[in-house]
Amino acid sequence: MTKETFAFQTEVSKLLDIVARSLYSHREIFLRELISNASDACDRLRYEAQTRSDLIAGDGNFRIVLELDDKSRTISISDNGIGMNREDLIETLGTIARSGTEAFVKSLSDDATSDVALIGQFGVGFYSSFMIADKVEVVTRKAGDEQAWKWVSDGKGDFSIEEASRAGRGTTVVLHVSDEGKEFLDKYRLETIVRTYSDHIAIPIVFADDKDGKSVNAASALWMRPRSEITEDQYREFYRHAGHAFDEPWMTIHNTVEGVLSYTNLLFVPSTRPFDLYEPERKTKVKLYVRRVFITDDCADLLPGYLRFIRGVVDSEDLSLNISREMLQHDPKLAKIRSGLIKRIIGELKKKATTAADDYAKFWEAFGAVLKEGIYEDHDNSEAILEISRFRTTTGGSEWVGLQTYLERMKEGQEAIYYITGDDVAALRSSPQIEGFASRGVEVLLLTDPVDEFWVPSLGTYKGKPFKSVARADTDLGKIKRQDNGAERPEPKNRNDLDSLVASFKLALGGAVSDVRLSQRLTESPACLVAGEGGVDIRLERLLKRHGADGSMPTAQRVLEINPDHALIKRLGSLANDGGEASATVSEAAHVLLDQARILEGEPIPDPMAFAQRLNAVLQRGLGG
Repeated sequence: MTKETFAFQTEVSKLLDIVARSLYSHREIFLRELISNASDACDRLRYEAQTRSDLIAGDGNFRIVLELDDKSRTISISDNGIGMNREDLIETLGTIARSGTEAFVKSLSDDATSDVALIGQFGVGFYSSFMIADKVEVVTRKAGDEQAWKWVSDGKGDFSIEEASRAGRGTTVVLHVSDEGKEFLDKYRLETIVRTYSDHIAIPIVFADDKDGKSVNAASALWMRPRSEITEDQYREFYRHAGHAFDEPWMTIHNTVEGVLSYTNLLFVPSTRPFDLYEPERKTKVKLYVRRVFITDDCADLLPGYLRFIRGVVDSEDLSLNISREMLQHDPKLAKIRSGLIKRIIGELKKKATTAADDYAKFWEAFGAVLKEGIYEDHDNSEAILEISRFRTTTGGSEWVGLQTYLERMKEGQEAIYYITGDDVAALRSSPQIEGFASRGVEVLLLTDPVDEFWVPSLGTYKGKPFKSVARADTDLGKIKRQDNGAERPEPKNRNDLDSLVASFKLALGGAVSDVRLSQRLTESPACLVAGEGGVDIRLERLLKRHGADGSMPTAQRVLEINPDHALIKRLGSLANDGGEASATVSEAAHVLLDQARILEGEPIPDPMAFAQRLNAVLQRGLGG
């Protein structure tokens, strides 16, 4: 087969340039990344060999071999892992993360320093080779195949693939070292890098010229060592290996469970949000081992999707080595491990929330929206998750507030936990729907994550207190005293006028709203829209439509509430019984107020031209003060 040449995916070309520029002072990580890839290849073959022993026949001792050649100025990293075929090379080395690539590249900036962490979140992996090499060759042969393949690129615009020869399975990466990378053509330098970054790799790393074949690394599973023998640096480098990350672990959870079911877990919470956190698949990234043998890194039943930010490993003594990924789904032992892991993680987060509130707030900023998915999905642990959940509120400023703190702040006569949903905290703070609550000093939860629309109604109550949306028409504030020095709203003197105005508004608006009524909640704004009894909140309706429910879900009609104390409403009330031109003014004002309320809710105006014409007509009649 002749040599084939392929162009890199556009985003790959840009990323390669950014990697070389942004990670210049971190160039030694190229070896960490290539060794991690080699280790993963060996792990995957060891798993496949559980059902196909012929794949490792005659070569069952896994190893990673480093070789230096001063004359040709090359560094080679070889493994006897699972290897790749032609399609794998195109898929793996010509494309980066088929989903989300373009968004990733767009998020990169021109600031090399700030890009380091972001690139780390996405995973530079193999591409870090080009930080020290001006050409990279990959010779590989997939386990079970007879044909080997050679991949070559200078990292600038294209790569070539052709047939090659290789004595056995596995992959060899040959780096043709550039002048900028010549410091790495030194055996002692490479040994130091291996001990610093890859000592935890459970596969021996050896040098080709070492006659004794002595391993440079400890070559033992880090998670099986006693915690007292593991340094923070070793934990950090293992986290970076397991999570393909550059940041520091925010929390390390390392423990062994013994008894009827025995397992060890070494888990990490990242300090920065992984780039793929909101991928639709919601895959977890914890590797499952059975007695130090890698099984899978895609076990959906090991941890739930709402803990997908967790990185690390779980090693079981009791699962079967021959278990398939399909059988894992029905293994009761795995279900018990899952339950134990969830409780351990939530318990450790609770300790952190209690003893280091400021530090916990940083975690919540990054992962709170994901963790809250568990309130909706995991009934067994929903209350425990709620206890460690934090919220912005109308009285908390920038403070994150727990529900227990909220309960302790509840006002006399307050019987519910009030909340409002929306897309932006600042917009929610200025919503007319919370005016009456603010005047009474009632704290309102400001919920801006999409999942909030689902877990709140599904849960219903917390410690006996119901959750209640401030955007619903059946909200009663009469039992809670005002604290803004304002008197309780007396029966209005112009009650007949207001009753006439309500009737006129209902007549004018017709089916555009389900009802018009006087408001308790409004203190400053003239009007607002709320959901009727049993109706769907406006934001939830918007979310459902955004996700394809347009055809099956009609727009719910809203209740228009008007403020009887507002000067504009009083003026309109005095015109409501006048008839003639006054009636026309009231009708036009009803539509204008309805459209204004829609705007405040982030809803589109059905007829912008009619809105503008009505507004102009009202202004021309001098109705403004």
